[in-house]
Amino acid sequence: MDLSSFLGHAKTNFHHHSTPVSLTLKDGGPPQSLSDICKAVTPPCHLNPLLFNGHLQTFWTAVKSQDILVYYKRHLFSAEDPAYRGTFAVDFVVPPYNGAEEGLPPRTTSYSAEDFADIGSEDSKPMLITLHGLSGGSHEIYLRHVLEPIFNAGWEACVINSRGCAMSKITSSVLYNARATWDMRQTVKWLRQKFPNRPLFAIGFSLGANILTNVRTIVDEVEMEYIVIDTRI
Repeated sequence: MDLSSFLGHAKTNFHHHSTPVSLTLKDGGPPQSLSDICKAVTPPCHLNPLLFNGHLQTFWTAVKSQDILVYYKRHLFSAEDPAYRGTFAVDFVVPPYNGAEEGLPPRTTSYSAEDFADIGSEDSKPMLITLHGLSGGSHEIYLRHVLEPIFNAGWEACVINSRGCAMSKITSSVLYNARATWDMRQTVKWLRQKFPNRPLFAIGFSLGANILTNVRTIVDEVEMEYIVIDTRI
């Protein structure tokens, strides 16, 4: 009998396509599959033995005193497609700043018209587009756990908030579902125009992962370098 599970030593399984994507390494070594790279960089999973199931782990994240300081600037986009008229909020990760805005989540304020007009750049930083889970938003702790190290490592990042989420106003009868790809498609198109040299990556959590899957399966014009879809959260 393996007693390591009682000490929180969990087993990690990897599932992938039978012919995973091969990537060229910067050090000039032979190409490696994306699955092998993921296995190599994934640390062992040592859980707290007192939090022995998913329910307790979820409960702990809600009551544990913790805060991941991620700061955002928000812009409201107007939908270009008349079939999905209304506005949606995109929060861009920015360096820390002082200030708050009533009616928005913590550490989130709106871009001024002048600042947003100058947002474009010719840099080649990688950029992560993030889609949250059902009824969530950029303020969620699980999402900030991803964005903080990414931003500190030199990436740029943004969060597309589903309509009515993250304290954004509902401005039309069109909300969101797993096939609600319209706001994602418009955001990617806009990012390609404003940051033409940035490789775009995307990650989705739960319902956001389903939206992201549909973006890639039913839409041809959305081009991104790599997508990570996480349906476990």
